[in-house]
Amino acid sequence: MVMAAGFSVTGTDMGRLARIRQHARATFPSPARLLVWTPVAMGAGAAAYFSLSAEPPEALRVWLWLAAACLLALAVMARHRSVLLCAAILFAFALIGFASAQGRAMSAAPAVSVEPWERARTVEGWIERVERSGSRERVLVRVSALQGAEAPPRRVRVVVNRGELRPGDGVRLRAVLSSPRGPRAPGGYDAERASWFQGIALTGFAIAAPEPAAVDGDRMKRGFLQWRWDLAERLRASAGERTGGIIAALLTGDRSGIENDDAEALRMSGLGHILAISGLHMALVAGGIYFAARWLFAAIDPFARAHDPRKPAALIALLAGAGYLILSGAGVPTQRAFVMVAVVMAGVLLDRRGISMQSLAIAALIVLALAPESVVMVGFQMSFAATAALIAVYEMWRRHGPQPLGPKGVMARFGDWALALFITSLVAGAATGAFAVFHFQRMAIYGLGANMLAMPVFTLWVMPFSVVGLIAAPLGVEGPFLWVADKGMGIVLDIAHQTSALPGAAVPAIAAPGFVVAIYGLGFTFLTVGQGMMRAAGLAVLASAYAVWAFQPPPHLMVTESGVVVARFGEDEAFTVTDRRRGRFDAGIFLQRAGAGNVTPERASLACDSLGCTGVTREGLRVSVADSVQALEDDCDMVDMVVVRGRVSEWQRRRCAALVLDETARAELGGIDIWIRDGAISRARAAYRERGDRLWTR
Repeated sequence: MVMAAGFSVTGTDMGRLARIRQHARATFPSPARLLVWTPVAMGAGAAAYFSLSAEPPEALRVWLWLAAACLLALAVMARHRSVLLCAAILFAFALIGFASAQGRAMSAAPAVSVEPWERARTVEGWIERVERSGSRERVLVRVSALQGAEAPPRRVRVVVNRGELRPGDGVRLRAVLSSPRGPRAPGGYDAERASWFQGIALTGFAIAAPEPAAVDGDRMKRGFLQWRWDLAERLRASAGERTGGIIAALLTGDRSGIENDDAEALRMSGLGHILAISGLHMALVAGGIYFAARWLFAAIDPFARAHDPRKPAALIALLAGAGYLILSGAGVPTQRAFVMVAVVMAGVLLDRRGISMQSLAIAALIVLALAPESVVMVGFQMSFAATAALIAVYEMWRRHGPQPLGPKGVMARFGDWALALFITSLVAGAATGAFAVFHFQRMAIYGLGANMLAMPVFTLWVMPFSVVGLIAAPLGVEGPFLWVADKGMGIVLDIAHQTSALPGAAVPAIAAPGFVVAIYGLGFTFLTVGQGMMRAAGLAVLASAYAVWAFQPPPHLMVTESGVVVARFGEDEAFTVTDRRRGRFDAGIFLQRAGAGNVTPERASLACDSLGCTGVTREGLRVSVADSVQALEDDCDMVDMVVVRGRVSEWQRRRCAALVLDETARAELGGIDIWIRDGAISRARAAYRERGDRLWTR
């Protein structure tokens, strides 16, 4: 017992204090796990750049790089003081993430700013990608010449009936083009920002059939794209009409052949992840080739006695993974998956364990270095969330799970495999489910059951035979293998369609504000990457994010940029619209984000005359939708908000007691979400105001 200042401390108490100090030390990042936290800091810095409402000065990134270099130098000098070392390195990587994001945004600027024309203009170039949007096809054209522009932009995206043209082919077309549009609703998907980082300066639609054209340059890339398209067409034809598009997408990354009904059924059943080439596909391709090659080398007795069969097999699998990365288009999830496979195979070559948080951290650092904008993309968030959760559970199971007492029989191994599949589906679904709901506003209720039924078929049947068919394609004997894969994929589609047809298969939810997603991501990171008390803190942060999200009321009304009002008028329970011909896509976005689901709203029952219509929302707000500025004289004294088709002068606006949203105001504000309390507007959010003044909005 120790006596100090009138207090007695027993040996037991000292032991408890020592354990508390040990847990506290384990809570904070240690030098041994510093690598795991560096991509978190770098991603936080990049996210901070994208969250700004105004573009920072261009010179700021230079000062941030210098500050990061100074912090790293400080970390070297303070290498014996772990807290200062970790703080300096993490802060340095946060600055690097911010500076990298700003530099990437500046370098992604289009080659020239092209003023929009009212009439069509001629575009010449070559087709880089074919995309499907609903029932329409879009082509991404790498531009070599654009009518009216001295220096052509890098890319344009055009809705067109391409005919027999394919990626890599030269094309000439006449199209009406304009700048990409920003988010249709506050906090919604920003197509303008995404287009900026893809180098797409203009989008539009063709007014006539495209013509073949002779183009120069990029011959190797064009030739590769033509070969990949021909391969995908061959795979689609060999696999069959129903599943050929999906199997070709799994092997080549070309998703233009996937039917919309199938894609929607897979998403609603929680199986949409199989369409995005990611860790699962890369693991099945590289892992399958690794085990096959290892078995082959082990079967050669003289070689197996002199060498380790695993190492040449790992090298072959690494090359196969690199080939699959290139063939599939090298999307962000595929990049992350390949880096993970490369680290695992390097571990085999160096006799080290490859599956760990460190390997995931390396993958994240590489992806963030190449594309810092990925941090705000749902694919990046869901991909890394699922992998981090699986690795965290794997590490916990390895430390605390039961250890095998001896060799297991066939049934015991099958039971272990079924349990592993169940845990994998449960953990990955739980890790990605919240991000999916935050971004897509719906939850696949039967996703776990659908994955338990479909994934064994997909893992053990569809992918192996598809990969063998891909390898056999150069020999012209891929048909039997793809026929077998087609039968398995048909079963997966049947499961998806039957699951999505069940009552309540997809439950709608309101959209989460950006800060809620950030809080949730922070808590998720603490829970999966952290140790000690940090994991408990992660649970508390996750709970707070859910609580804040649950208490966020959805907006009561929306005014689209085209002047359509979406609200509950009168005593109606459902949302209705003032015009069903204009603004249908914007209204659908609002309804989805408001938690109403994917529904087609009816036209509102309003009192109308020759100048427009008026009505009262369920919350008591009086609204007028005027077809002419002449209606202002009467409406300003009768209603709370006037949506006018036309331009209102400043003199008229000042005289009106109601809120006036004319074409000028809507063009400046974009889509507007409005909350109503006691019959008056209590809060409003404007899509264009929220995104601020950034490089991609100018």
